[in-house]
Amino acid sequence: MPTDRALFARRLAGLERPAAQAALRDLRIGVEREALRVDDLGGLSTHPHPAAFGAALTHPYVTTDYSEAMLELITPPDERVRAYAFLDDLHRCVYAGLGPELLWCGSMPCVMAANPEVPLARYGRSNLGRMKTVYRRGLGHRYGRAMQVIAGLHVNCSLPPAFWRQEAGTAADDAAHVSARYFDLLRNLLRCSWLTAYLFGASPAICRSFVEHLPANLEMFAPGTYGGPEATSLRMGDIGYRNRQEAELGVQADYNGLDEYIGSLARATRTPCPAYREIGLREGDRRLQLNANLLQIENEYYSTVRPKCVPRGNEKPSRGLRERGVEYVELRALDVDPWEPCGIGSVELDFLAALVLYCLLEDSPPFAPDDYPVLDRNLQRVAHHGRAPDLVLQRGGGETPLQTWAAELLDGVGRVCVLLDRACGGDSFRAACRAQRAKVEDVRRTPSARLTARLVAQGEGYVEWTLAQSRRHRDYFRQRRPNAALAARFARWAERSRAEQAALERGDAQSFDDYLAAYEAQA
Repeated sequence: MPTDRALFARRLAGLERPAAQAALRDLRIGVEREALRVDDLGGLSTHPHPAAFGAALTHPYVTTDYSEAMLELITPPDERVRAYAFLDDLHRCVYAGLGPELLWCGSMPCVMAANPEVPLARYGRSNLGRMKTVYRRGLGHRYGRAMQVIAGLHVNCSLPPAFWRQEAGTAADDAAHVSARYFDLLRNLLRCSWLTAYLFGASPAICRSFVEHLPANLEMFAPGTYGGPEATSLRMGDIGYRNRQEAELGVQADYNGLDEYIGSLARATRTPCPAYREIGLREGDRRLQLNANLLQIENEYYSTVRPKCVPRGNEKPSRGLRERGVEYVELRALDVDPWEPCGIGSVELDFLAALVLYCLLEDSPPFAPDDYPVLDRNLQRVAHHGRAPDLVLQRGGGETPLQTWAAELLDGVGRVCVLLDRACGGDSFRAACRAQRAKVEDVRRTPSARLTARLVAQGEGYVEWTLAQSRRHRDYFRQRRPNAALAARFARWAERSRAEQAALERGDAQSFDDYLAAYEAQA
C-alpha cells in the first residue's frame, strides 16, 4: 500500500466538515451470502429450489448461484445496521420454508457426490434463464462442478452522491470523477486483499470428498478431513475457485481505469481459446457452453473485487459501466463465517466499511504489469501460510513481515474508524478495528486458527463440526420464526417473482441463438 501520508491526512481532514460527516452517515452496505442446502446428514441436496422461495431467476433477494442446491441471499444497499437486520430477516424467512434441510455454514463444501451429480441451477424456459443455465454448464466443463459449490460472501459498498460532490468540489454529479475514484479504491483493495484472508479466512480445512488425492500442501487433520496447518482460506488458495486464465492463458483485468477495465474484459470475451474449443458447443440438442472464448461472459472473470453498477435488464456489466459509470464496489474475498448464523457479523461489516473508506483516502498509483503477479502471490501466501510466524509478503520491491504491514494498515483504518464513529455516533467502528488488531497480535484469535485448533485437538472431522454448527444455526432461526407481517411480505416477493418469470417466458420473441448473438453484440 502506498504511504503518502500527507495525501491521506489531507483527505481525512476534508471529511471533518459537517457536510462530509453527514454524507458518511449515508454510506451504503449490501451483503450477498451463499450457502449450500444440505440434508440432515450433511449431504448435498438433490431437491429443486424450494417453491416457497419463488422463482430464482427474478426474486430480488433469494436466488441461486452455480448449483440448484446453492442459495444466495441478497440484501438491498442500506445503512449498515438496517442492512444487517434485513439479512437476519431473510434467514428467518428462508428457514421457515426450508423444510428438513439445513444451510451449510462453511465455505468449503459438505460431503460431495461424484462431480457430475452437482445439480446445475435451473431458471426456467426463458432465453435469459436458459443463458444462465448454459453459462453454468460451461463453468462445469471448464473448471469442474465441485469447484463451483464453494460458498463465499460478498459485501457491496457505495458512497452517496453528496460525498462525491463535496470531494470533487462541484455542484453536480461527475460520473467520470466517481468512477476514477472508485478505481483508486479498487486498486488499494487489491493491494491489501491478503489482509481480509488473514483476518476473516475461515476455510483452513476441507472434506476428503472434495479432492481426489491429498494435495501436497495439506495434511490429515482428522479422519476424512484435510487441512493446511498454517492456512487461513483454502477457498482463496490453489484448490479454490480461481481463474486459471491468468497464469495459463494471460487473461488479466486492468484496474487502472474504467476504459482499461472494460477493454480488458471485452478482449477476453472475444478471444477464442483452443482448450475450450475442444469442449465443443453442443452435444446433440444440448448446448455445452455459451461460446469457446477465454471468458464466456464478463462475470466469469473471478477477482477479489469488482466495480459494479446496477444492471438494467440483461445488459452486459461493461455496458452499464460505460454508460453510467461505477456505482459501487463488490468485495468478494470473504469466507462465510461459520460462527455467525448470518455468515457474517456486524463487527466484520463495520470493519470492512472502514477499510473501504481507508482504501479510498490512501494514495493509489496505477498498476504496472508486474504488479498483478505480486498481488496474487501475496494472497496465495496468506491463504496457505498466513498463520506462519515468519511469513513475509512482497512489497515495493522488497519483503515485509505480515504482522508489520498489517499493523500499519490497521493504524490507518483506525484513524478512519474515529471519523466514522464521530459521524455515526457510538464506538462500533473503533471496537471493530480493535477486534482485528487482536488477531494480528495473537494469531490464535483468527477464525482459521480457532477452527484448526478445534479440529486437531478434538480429532473432529470438518463435516461433523460444520454439520453440528449448521444445526445450531437452524435452531437459532427457527426459534425466531418470522411474524405475520414479515412472512406475508416474503410471500408477496415470492409470488411477484413467479409472475415476472412467467412474463419473461411469454414475452420471448427470439430464438435462443439469436438472443445470445444480440447479447454478445452489445457495445
